[in-house]
Amino acid sequence: MNLLNSKKKGSRHYLLFKYGMLLLLIVSASCSNTDDYTPLVPEEDEELSGGSATSFIFSPDAFGFSVDGLSLDDQITFGVGNSLFNQSWVTAPASTIARDGLGPFFNARSCSGCHFKDGRGRPPAFEGELAHGLLLRLTLPGIGVNGGTIPDPIYGGQFQDNSVFGIDREGILRVTYETVAVTYPDGGSVDLQKPIYEMIDLNYGAMNAAVQVSPRVANQMIGLGLLDAIPEAVLLSYEDENDADDDGISGRPNYVYDVETANLKLGRFGWKANQPTVKQQVAAAFSGDLGITSSLFPEENCNPELNCDEISNGGSPEIPDENLDNVAFYAATLSVPARRDFDNEEVLQGKELFNSINCSGCHIATFETGAYAIDALANQTIRPYTDLLLHDMGDALSDGAPEFRATGNEWRTPPLWGVGLIKTVNDHTNLLHDGRARNIEEAILWHGGEAEAIKNSFMALNKEERTKIIAFIETL
Repeated sequence: MNLLNSKKKGSRHYLLFKYGMLLLLIVSASCSNTDDYTPLVPEEDEELSGGSATSFIFSPDAFGFSVDGLSLDDQITFGVGNSLFNQSWVTAPASTIARDGLGPFFNARSCSGCHFKDGRGRPPAFEGELAHGLLLRLTLPGIGVNGGTIPDPIYGGQFQDNSVFGIDREGILRVTYETVAVTYPDGGSVDLQKPIYEMIDLNYGAMNAAVQVSPRVANQMIGLGLLDAIPEAVLLSYEDENDADDDGISGRPNYVYDVETANLKLGRFGWKANQPTVKQQVAAAFSGDLGITSSLFPEENCNPELNCDEISNGGSPEIPDENLDNVAFYAATLSVPARRDFDNEEVLQGKELFNSINCSGCHIATFETGAYAIDALANQTIRPYTDLLLHDMGDALSDGAPEFRATGNEWRTPPLWGVGLIKTVNDHTNLLHDGRARNIEEAILWHGGEAEAIKNSFMALNKEERTKIIAFIETL
């Protein structure tokens, strides 16, 4: 007997059967129309940005955890380094001799004053607010000692807007903005903000008229040891200074002076790849940002308008090698947070678009680390989305301040890992070397130079496609 005829029309069973058949027909039709569509899937272990050095805590403390696999002694070293990183330094002389010697000029009283929760700094949010991790590098045209930069003869290599009691600060940093309107081909528009930097109320005379000012914002601290563990030959394999492959991208390495070996070495850290090792990056920050001397940078952060010999210091050096090494170890072993929503279909579509317009030409996804002094960081598959090379980013982002091989237009490709958690950790989304971009979209729209064609390809996409790329980047 026909099954349909066995059901009395109007009965509950009949209606259920009828709607069931309709549902089956709808599903069948849907499947027949999508036979050619294959859902996107993530790569194996794609969420493990730092390999086994990946953490899965996405709280406001997401950037502050050590990598797994540290020995008990290394965990103790990490804890000591963490304490030194977060402690506030005081002026000398003080009863707390392990942390005195601040200044006489400085930008922050602690490492975490710029890298709050091991995260990213930002420009002042309003006129009169002190900078939270934004500073100005000062250089003169020409090549200085060991191939480096020439500082301003009075204000040195970095403008400090703080000073110890009894000494006038160098001056006040003021940041204002002008609007730069950008219109998409589809009619949408975005107002970018272009920063204008002023150093006012200078207390030690006029600055050299030829001074070159380079704004730098403190970056998130995660994964530094993993970047250091990428073999040099692997990074250099992406060098294409003369654009031999004709893709418009011509990344090149910076070679900078390594104080400990007294030789030029591949630069990996800093906005212009201007530091060769994690330790030297840390020591340079102690010197420039806090006015704390070390064996690497033993000169006091003073100026010739003062009798610096009469100003108390915290010893020579003010941070002993053991403590400097502890902070460097801490900085090197901060883990990288895992990806979130990495298997979301729209995020995967965004990744495809990211690759198709060649954002991945500079933001290279995957590397293998090699042998390394810290075992937990060795031989890991990592996904930092950088090549650590210099790229011409165009006149709009130029600081006009060369540094070793880097020109004024050139910046190191910043790693993108952790970018989607900056809001969670630091309660802002400011990006680029000076924090001018208030979100990912604005950061992309500021790209120029080698990235001009890629930016234009992004702008030519429809709004839904652009949103998918941004959604993908937010998962990194």
